[in-house]
Amino acid sequence: MKAYCRSIGLLFVVTAILTSLCGIASARGKAPVVPLTEQGQKLQKHYADILDSLREEITASLPSVDKQKKAAFLDARAKLGGLKAPGENATPAAVTRYKAASAQAEANALQAARAVLAGLDGLLASDKLDSKLMATAIIRHGTPRGLAEFAQQGEQEKALLDKLFAGEALMKQILISGGANGGEYGEAMQVYAAIQTASERARERGSVFQRLALGTALHQPWLAGKETGGVYGIVYADHQAPDGQVARYLHFEKAHLGGELDPAFKDMNAWECRFITNDPYTDEELGWVREMMRNYRPDHITNPDYKWRYTRIVKSDVPYASPVWDPERGTKTQQMIAGGGKCGPRAFFGRFVTRAFGIPARRSTQRGHAAMNHWTPDGWVVCFGGWWSFNWCGPWGGLDFLLDSQAREHPKEYMKVLRAQWIGDALGEADVSIRNYGAGGGFWDGLAFYKKRAVVDEAKTAELGKELVGLSAEESRLLGESDKILGDKKGEAINIPEKDRTIIVGKDGVITIPAAACFKPTNNTDKIAFMASSGGGTQVHYARLGKRPELLRYTVELPAAGKYELTARVATVSVKQQAIFRLNRRTLINLPLPYTKGMWAKTKSQMVAMFKGKNTFGITCRVPNRGVSIKELTLTPVR
Repeated sequence: MKAYCRSIGLLFVVTAILTSLCGIASARGKAPVVPLTEQGQKLQKHYADILDSLREEITASLPSVDKQKKAAFLDARAKLGGLKAPGENATPAAVTRYKAASAQAEANALQAARAVLAGLDGLLASDKLDSKLMATAIIRHGTPRGLAEFAQQGEQEKALLDKLFAGEALMKQILISGGANGGEYGEAMQVYAAIQTASERARERGSVFQRLALGTALHQPWLAGKETGGVYGIVYADHQAPDGQVARYLHFEKAHLGGELDPAFKDMNAWECRFITNDPYTDEELGWVREMMRNYRPDHITNPDYKWRYTRIVKSDVPYASPVWDPERGTKTQQMIAGGGKCGPRAFFGRFVTRAFGIPARRSTQRGHAAMNHWTPDGWVVCFGGWWSFNWCGPWGGLDFLLDSQAREHPKEYMKVLRAQWIGDALGEADVSIRNYGAGGGFWDGLAFYKKRAVVDEAKTAELGKELVGLSAEESRLLGESDKILGDKKGEAINIPEKDRTIIVGKDGVITIPAAACFKPTNNTDKIAFMASSGGGTQVHYARLGKRPELLRYTVELPAAGKYELTARVATVSVKQQAIFRLNRRTLINLPLPYTKGMWAKTKSQMVAMFKGKNTFGITCRVPNRGVSIKELTLTPVR
């Protein structure tokens, strides 16, 4: 009896512990286990039976692999995997020896993989087995239980999965685009259907709208513990879009139709679109930052260097400082630029502004540091941090992401990569690690990895930002936290049309002085930049950066002496700023600048006494200052 009581007591303890662990897992974001109904159990068996049947058919259809070449490949990988990296206290000689041995072992593995791939090219180039391979990959990735959990909810949910497995073209587009995040294929189909119901354009096959809809649907929020089982890399989403995925899609559809996005957006594929709509900030904030940039720093929007297009706003206007969080300054993103921040907020803002304009971006976690990666026409790059070998995003390492993104630039060859992965899925092989570059994995998935290596090697893909390779992790961190840009060159001054320099005197005596009408400076300087306004004309930006104050100098001819009210049309992104107005070398007037959150607004008027004839005045800001863009100055006569 005592033994029985002890057993019951132990059972209660174990149950309590398990319950506690489930609560902790749930708190950490791990998906709770959904109990299967009787129908769910039948569905699980249904998907498991399909998987078993497909595996048998695929296995029977595969050609034999040259045993000697296969053994050589596996041996070369084993030797590479057996190398142990030297510790932090290793001597330079030991590090040099390891690097040489690693490079040689890597070359041997690639050479051995090429030999095997040459004999399998016909298989990997053929789409004969695609329908079976793709269904197998989806069921393995989503798991029979995971698919059953979704399908047991009702006939509509089951019909969505039936539609997926019946559509070979859709399965192919989904898997080429990285598969459903966390294996959530049912949820992805649900969101995809909802977007297509909400938007007729999302149903236009092959259009950027359809690709955007699919990419948005596939990139479900990341759940811890969901990163295994044929994920092929897509395993991290920043957050569930706060306004919902349908609303997020519609936001970008409207922005694209309104001409607000980058010209490159129209050519983004569904895989790239996953990294655009995946943002934790609201649709309102996305719209705000586009308008703010058009007003405040239009030069960053048209920067020909895509690495720093949009993201340069972080270097120029988000100072590295302890962040100041104050709801009175607006939304979280408006507070980031208004109060500055350390590496985290700067990286967050960089991703946010890049995505807002339709450019794919992802987080780049580094040891003791936060950076970002984003798309450019020449390949993905790292901003605000170290080289790819230093960064990761969730379980996905930077080097593996870079390799995958480069291989994708060759669609025909990349299909061979995918087919090798799908065969590995069919045979139940382990995946190559996406965190530890090229480590682990079975024979076929290992071949897929080295196929990517071969594709990129043969294409000799350029790697933008390779100047970061030689920097240490600490040097990279310091560079990311500074406002310095490697290889930065001074931009050429724009040609200012004469009409943008012409002072206008209205019939009512109001004098409008374009900001670009200054007689000094006549070229861009450390503090002052002339730039084309997005709404037409020319504006002047007085920058945060630069070591010493500079003066914008103007001359205006007045028909008579008198008092005037001075106002300026400005855009600012930070609080508590003021300019200094210096009139005829005698009078100094403080001109408080309003906090406009990047929108155009007028300053409060200041009374100034002007001479008859020629008057000179200048505008400057004390250092340290934050940036201000100036469109025009107005002198209104006091009657």
